[in-house]
Amino acid sequence: MDYDYVIIGAGSAGAALAARLSEDSSVRVALLEAGGPDRQQEIRIPAAFTRLFKTTLDWNFQTVAQPGLDDREIYWPRGRMLGGSSSMNAMMWVRGTRADYDGWDVPGWTYDDVLPYFRRAEGRVGSNAGQIYGVDGPVTVSDQRDTNVTTRAFLETCEKAGLTRLDELNGPDLEGYSIVPVSQRRGRRWSTADAYLRPARRRRNLAVMTNAHVSRLLIEDGRAVGVRFARGGDPGARREVVTARREVVLCAGAVGSPHLLLLSGVGDPDHLREHGVQTVVERPGVGRHLQDHLAIMLLRHCPEPVTLVGAGGRADIARYLLLRRGPFTSNVGEGVAYARSGPEQAVPDLELVFAPVPLIGAGLVQPTEHGVTLGVVLLRPESSGRVGLASGDPFAKPLIDPGYLSAPGDLRRLVTGLRMGERLLDAEPVSRYATRPMTPLRDGDDDAALEDYVRANAETLYHPTGTCRMGTDEDSVVGPDLRVRGVDGLRVADASILPEIIRGHTNAPSVMVGEYAADIIRRAETGS
Repeated sequence: MDYDYVIIGAGSAGAALAARLSEDSSVRVALLEAGGPDRQQEIRIPAAFTRLFKTTLDWNFQTVAQPGLDDREIYWPRGRMLGGSSSMNAMMWVRGTRADYDGWDVPGWTYDDVLPYFRRAEGRVGSNAGQIYGVDGPVTVSDQRDTNVTTRAFLETCEKAGLTRLDELNGPDLEGYSIVPVSQRRGRRWSTADAYLRPARRRRNLAVMTNAHVSRLLIEDGRAVGVRFARGGDPGARREVVTARREVVLCAGAVGSPHLLLLSGVGDPDHLREHGVQTVVERPGVGRHLQDHLAIMLLRHCPEPVTLVGAGGRADIARYLLLRRGPFTSNVGEGVAYARSGPEQAVPDLELVFAPVPLIGAGLVQPTEHGVTLGVVLLRPESSGRVGLASGDPFAKPLIDPGYLSAPGDLRRLVTGLRMGERLLDAEPVSRYATRPMTPLRDGDDDAALEDYVRANAETLYHPTGTCRMGTDEDSVVGPDLRVRGVDGLRVADASILPEIIRGHTNAPSVMVGEYAADIIRRAETGS
């Protein structure tokens, strides 16, 4: 099978890239996805996304034991289906700030450079359409349909506490509080499979292959010429090859992209040798610089039956089926506030995410009592880790070591965020809905007790980045043109290329990278 472009991964970036490249009817594009189709109804129902966790639609990754988190292994859900994690995330469309992109210091990737690609992706409906956002793009970004009463109380509390109301969460600056815009269309999740692939699959020049587990990149004489994959997606399936006349593009995410590079012999020679992989290109930075948003949850009982707990009665079902309204439309993380942990922070480094439900065990434990959650998220961690090989077997899961809290300042800032969160939950009017704690925390706990609580309970907010870092230095994996250093015909285009993690959420930037990559590739072909 011979194509012009072979794209690996049909997630947030890969779906966008495949759709854009296939707009040119003169080129043939193959898009390979290790997972299957996105047919399950839980994908479409916004509030049901945690029901996809630990299913066949989830890569179900696990980190190695984290010394900074009491040697716990942390569960990492990642989407394994068309749309990737955009088909199982909380749908929060938050681009990040001007300071994020300008701070990367990469030519062509400033805030002003990337803004047109956010806008190209967006089809904003509701407030601020056409002002901050794009309105003609395929990704529908909308206002929430039925924000919970407890969330509205939280936002009112933020206002009374003196925080700035953000009329728009996706402007260039981010400090204050807001309702979260969501990637939904008329009360249903709108993934990149919906936005890009459904329309594009009508094109005869785009081949979308599901259950196609790529085991290796084919590199000959320093050039990527194709990939080998298992049809059916399991170790016993027959192996096939697709070749690329022009380019191979990795869009497998911050875990999958470095893993495939390493399996293909692109990485640190010592690490490759340890797992029986022959070095093809020495590139020690592959898999390093892993960053993630670490979160710690404050849970409070709610004395009134107004939260998402118990949603699903006949009235709720009827309202959703007939009107696409009600609690099933909730993205769960409905309200946010952004703040600085101290005066030395020039821009916010903490995010407080309010959810009208007690989130227990990454949402895998169904709560039996009404309650609310305030998640404290560290937006710019100093800690970093790596993705590596656990085995040379392409069907074995990679080694994931985020290095959580390996930098001591991260723990101090999370404790500061916990105290901010507790003060907000103790204040009116949200305190009416957030009464006694559902955790071991108590009034008057000292910093040591809060540090112990963080180490024992912190978890991921599902935003891994940086493992194929973009830059102009020789230690970077890709350059500003997304080409892998030392390999012709190979690029990476997904969240793994982010030089530093952003102060937003990573789905929107991943889509932006896919959009931008399409232009970069087309310009390279035309010489413009």
